[in-house]
Order: sequence, then C-alpha cells, then structure tokens
Amino acid sequence: GIAEQHAVTFATGLACEGMRPVAAIYSTFLQRAFDQVMHDTCLMHVPVTFALDRGGLVGADGPTHHGLYDLVYLPVLPGIVVMAPKDENELRHMLYTAISLDGPAALRYPRGNGIGIQLDPDFKRLEIGKGEILREGADIAILALGTMVYPCLEAAARLESSGIHATVINARFVKPLDEELICVLAAEKQFLVTAEEGTEAGGFGASVATLLQDRRIPASVLRIAVPDRIIPHGAPNLLHAKYGLDVDGIVEKITGFAADHPSRSGLKGRSILRP
Repeated sequence: GIAEQHAVTFATGLACEGMRPVAAIYSTFLQRAFDQVMHDTCLMHVPVTFALDRGGLVGADGPTHHGLYDLVYLPVLPGIVVMAPKDENELRHMLYTAISLDGPAALRYPRGNGIGIQLDPDFKRLEIGKGEILREGADIAILALGTMVYPCLEAAARLESSGIHATVINARFVKPLDEELICVLAAEKQFLVTAEEGTEAGGFGASVATLLQDRRIPASVLRIAVPDRIIPHGAPNLLHAKYGLDVDGIVEKITGFAADHPSRSGLKGRSILRP
C-alpha cells in the first residue's frame, strides 16, 4: 500500500544487511517520510537510493502531486547525494551511480516520457558533484538542473540574436554542488542564472547563492523557479508557460535581467575552457 514511512525504514533495514535497495516514491509523497529519511537512512549513512518520480510540475494529478520541494528538503540532510538528470540516458547513469555509493542518494525525474535521446550501450558512473558544460558563451552563465537543461539550451540559442552569449551548464547535482565551476563562472560572467523545476523558496538556486555569499564572490544571480505559492491543477506545458519556465519565459526573464546588469569590463570574451 501507500506507506512511505515504512518503505523508507524497510529499505534502510535492507541496506543495513548488505543490500542496495531502491525506494521508488513520488517526490511529493516522500515528504511524508522525511523523518525516516533523516533518522533512519541518513543518521546511519546507509546506501539507500531514492528514485523520485514526478519531480516538478505534474499537471493532471492536481496540486497535491507537484514535486516541488524535494530540492529543498533533501539537500539539508547530512551525507546525502541529490541528483537530477537532463534526459532518460543520464537518468540511467545516475541510477547506476547512486546504487554504487556507500551512502544515501536521491535522483528526481519528471512524470511522462523521455525526450527520445539515444541511450548509451553501457552504464557509467558519474563523478559526484561535477556539472557538464554543454555550451560556451562569453556574457552570462546558465546553471540548469534536470528538466530545465534543454529549454535553457534553446533559450541560449535565441538569446544570441539579442547579443547575449550564454554558457549553459547541466548542473546534475544539487548536493554536492560543483563549487569550483560555479565560482569560476561567477567571477567571469556578468551574472549567473539558475533554472530549476522546483520552488524558488530554497532549493538549487538558493544553494548557489549561499555558496557565492560564503565564498564572498560578488555575483548577481537570477533564479528561475516555480513561485512560492500553491500551484493549481493544469497541463504541464501551460503551467510552465504561466510561471516562466518555458523557453519564452526563460528568454524574457534573462533579457529583462540583463538590461539592469551592464557588461563588467575586462570579462567579455573569456572562456572557462580555454586560457
């Protein structure tokens, strides 16, 4: 039955006996087992993998099923690795990576079909806490997480016509962050953009902003996320458009933000890949 608390504690018990359990639970309903994730799985630091379906806006299931808070409530727990894949191929590699770890890990992915990308013939273990550079641009950097990666790539292509050249990063990890890459980008670019299909009240964008504050790096950050309110029932594409998470919305938000952030001298044209 639907007994998330028991499922997490049971999975933790299996892990204590040497197994590598995968607890597959809707993102929104793992909230019911937050206590067990902390006091059982994370406290004992055992290798349980949480596969969180319906991460983000889910549409037809209604407001109870939007998975908007996992990027907030999971990273605060000690010792857990939190990931979000950009497509079905990377999801396979993340699951493979998660079950190879010696502690708890979670990966969140959306409801629905994959995007149809070709699958690698073999599984590979991803380097923990390292993002992926997908596109280079001299002006700004977009740190996109999970389902936001491909819309951000398309938005970056459109921004070229406005004279805004964007680096696009597939962040992959919410915890641990790719701190080195983020700090280099913050020092180089006019501003950073974070994009996530989760609540703006905490989560990936807030973690990036906190990192920069802790490192005393004076950077501007535009956070693109779901607003801090109850999100109603609706088709995902309509909700994405309503809250500015589709390509048009991303372009509009970045263009508006850029208008208030003129180019910092000496930075234009530098590359994070080439000296």
